[in-house]
Amino acid sequence: MAKKARKTKARRTKKRVVRKKRTAKKRTARPRKKKVARKKVKAHPKGPKLPAEPIGRVTHYFPKARATAVMIERDGIRVGDVLYYKGHTSRFKQKVESLQINHQPVSQAGPGDEVGIQVRSRTREHDRVFKLSS
Repeated sequence: MAKKARKTKARRTKKRVVRKKRTAKKRTARPRKKKVARKKVKAHPKGPKLPAEPIGRVTHYFPKARATAVMIERDGIRVGDVLYYKGHTSRFKQKVESLQINHQPVSQAGPGDEVGIQVRSRTREHDRVFKLSS
């Protein structure tokens, strides 16, 4: 059983397109634009002088509470210390005003503790935390 090919719409007649010949135009010299001196843009502010090693790392950020969880690896922190958060997209310093361990307010924390700290800006996991001063 051979199928018959369906007939499609009637063939359209091909219209012949007549193109106009282009005439050669003389190019005129355009006035050159003046070069404007661009201002040099600084890459990124370097920030404060940081200690050699961070005291801890951010383990989690809580956007509704605007708080961050920090695992303290060395030294200790107290309420009133100035911490510097440094990561791929976050760089800011802030004084510690609220410090909690397991939802209980505390005045200080040492190495091995995971603390919650209220922050004004977003932090991300693995951001490093430096202690600037007491």
